[in-house]
Amino acid sequence: MKTGVFLLIGIILIVLQTTILQLLPTWFGFPDLVYILVAFIAFRFDVFRGCFLSFAFGWMIDVISGIYLGVFVVKYLLVFLVLHMLTQNSPVKESAYQVPLVGASYFLAQIGFYGLLNITTTDLISAWSWNRTGRETILLVIVTIPCFILFNSLYEYLLTRRVVPRVARSKGGNRFR
Repeated sequence: MKTGVFLLIGIILIVLQTTILQLLPTWFGFPDLVYILVAFIAFRFDVFRGCFLSFAFGWMIDVISGIYLGVFVVKYLLVFLVLHMLTQNSPVKESAYQVPLVGASYFLAQIGFYGLLNITTTDLISAWSWNRTGRETILLVIVTIPCFILFNSLYEYLLTRRVVPRVARSKGGNRFR
């Protein structure tokens, strides 16, 4: 049930990110809400479900807006696996490291994938801008806080909600017992 709900949230965030958030001015930057969701999934979900959701989100973004197919799939899967491994059995309280870790991982992922694209397709990508990357990282960290609060409250609600199967009613017998 949690996987289906977060898959639906991811689809909504992909639509929001590829339509409405593109109306923001370019100097402001565009927060990567799906990246935030993948990071949250890395902190809360097991490996199988998290890899499935990360793959699905990367595939959807690649189909909708990807120039080089497979880049977002690899990016989101790597981010999920690295963040999941870093936070396994961590003795530090979750709230102390989650938001800074999302910001640092986003910044390093931007550098890594820019370098990879620069090696493979040198003439097709724009020049690197530390200013733009730093601004987008700061924006992502600021947006991460309310997103994590919302995702965590939804996750906790889904954990406490009991799923009771409907009992098949028999046609005969006393129904008032």
